[in-house]
Amino acid sequence: MTSAETPAATPPATTPPDSRALLKELHSRYEVFRNHNPLAIGIDKQVREQLPDLEKKALRLALRSHTISTRYLKEMEKAAQRLNLDGTPAGEVTDENRQHAAELLRERFKKQNEQRRAAQAATKAAEAAARAEEVRAAKLNQLAEKFGRKSR
Repeated sequence: MTSAETPAATPPATTPPDSRALLKELHSRYEVFRNHNPLAIGIDKQVREQLPDLEKKALRLALRSHTISTRYLKEMEKAAQRLNLDGTPAGEVTDENRQHAAELLRERFKKQNEQRRAAQAATKAAEAAARAEEVRAAKLNQLAEKFGRKSR
């Protein structure tokens, strides 16, 4: 069997696009991404014009990751204008867009608070169980000492 036939040497049929690396590149190239400004509708076309070798799927995933980030949603909630890649205005952020961003943030923060409370409750329950076990062990030791002396 040659090295070309080994499973490690054969690449997978489809490699997933590296959207994180692409998003990092977009942040370094464009201020609107770095500042998490509300992006123009159709910003993907502008990006593809400037970076024609990009995979559509990778760009779509990178844009999705960027636009659902907490920082982007906070900017969207308070912004008045959408921006092109060069930072020029590209339309208004509608009240509906602001409300949607605010709703997503509320849901996200509510979910995080619920998870935090659940983790705290689990921690408290574990601590209570540990204390109960310590008390049980102490009582068993007392009983062992008490009855151990009498049998001698």
